[in-house]
Amino acid sequence: MPIRRFGGHKSLVSLSPKLSYGYRKMNISRTGYRVFSANSTTACTELAKKITEVDVKESVRGQDIFIIQTIPRDVNTAIMELLVMAYALKTSCAKNIIGVIPYFPYSKQCKMRKRGSIVCKLLASMLAKAGLTHIITVDLHQKEIQGFFSFPVDNLRASPFLIQYIQEEIPDYRNAVIVAKSPSAAKRAQSYAERLRLGLAVMHGEAHQSESDMADGRHSPPLSRTTTGHTGLELPLMMAKEKPPITVVGDVGGRIAIIVDDIIDDVEDFVATAEILKERGAYKIYIMATHGLLSADAPRLIEESAIDEVVVTNTVPHEVQKLQCPKIKTVDVSMILAEAIRRIHNGESMAYLFRNIAVDD
Repeated sequence: MPIRRFGGHKSLVSLSPKLSYGYRKMNISRTGYRVFSANSTTACTELAKKITEVDVKESVRGQDIFIIQTIPRDVNTAIMELLVMAYALKTSCAKNIIGVIPYFPYSKQCKMRKRGSIVCKLLASMLAKAGLTHIITVDLHQKEIQGFFSFPVDNLRASPFLIQYIQEEIPDYRNAVIVAKSPSAAKRAQSYAERLRLGLAVMHGEAHQSESDMADGRHSPPLSRTTTGHTGLELPLMMAKEKPPITVVGDVGGRIAIIVDDIIDDVEDFVATAEILKERGAYKIYIMATHGLLSADAPRLIEESAIDEVVVTNTVPHEVQKLQCPKIKTVDVSMILAEAIRRIHNGESMAYLFRNIAVDD
């Protein structure tokens, strides 16, 4: 299938030093492989170039195809690009179609919430139907999302790169404490704390309840019945939750506070957490996250806040946000994506990429 069929989409094939070793080892007579950039945005092209590059116009029949798709702000357009491209490759008789999706979109919508839908499951089904046979991603919001797919998913970890940044770029990091901004983030924070041999603190307190939660009709009274038949079982009344005022469990006084999470999108919670940590005596505050979505006016809020630095990886394009806020720093994780591509194509074990990764990481 000539690549010009995709219009502006770019075929990236010959290998940079990161992948050249794997390319020399592979059995070319058996099958080759191609790497495509799924959209023409600068960020996606740049990430693809860090993995492999050079234009060709050749058939994809019998090839292993890797589609690199970063997710910009126009999420649905990016998803549609990926679906159309996968389907075109499927109908052109590609042997395997592997999606390299560093940030998996809609990953926060992975649980049933009241009477809502599980959008993440829907997207997994759409990708399988379009022709994808494998996915490489980084730090899924919940590891259980892998069960939504009918094909293999390699959920790589960015924590080694972020931990390395802490060790090399944060002066006096030994005087730091790892902070979870909510009890649900405590496992991730504990993993960082144990690997860095640092203390742990957890934020706990009142969470704001949205108006939609209050007025969705769930607590409306039932219709009155005039029948005198069986009234049914009377279930015990569940007491409403009442959280205490927000507080810090752990000592941050005179320390560097490092807040860790997987996604930083709306930053109001992070800004509020930073203010409380400052009040408790933390003298520097860092945020470490894998995916920097940084939507809406997040750059302005970060710039005006007590946060000293926000460190995210290049799984999501955020060049515009960096121009608006110098506090935002980027860690490159293209190396682990390149190694995953090489190992999958050569049929090698992926265990090396998960060495020392525990179940709770």
